[in-house]
Amino acid sequence: MPGRAVVERLPDGTEHRTGIWIGNQKARHDKLDQAQLAALADLGVDWARL
Repeated sequence: MPGRAVVERLPDGTEHRTGIWIGNQKARHDKLDQAQLAALADLGVDWARL
């Protein structure tokens, strides 16, 4: 998992704070539905496994 300080630069030049986004998803995992958790698990996020 990326640390909270990780910032991804997208092809269009914009930046996305990936680390903060991942941290927020983990903190709010109890509010995510099954499809959202499954999508994160498919991306390799261990804590999202059903």
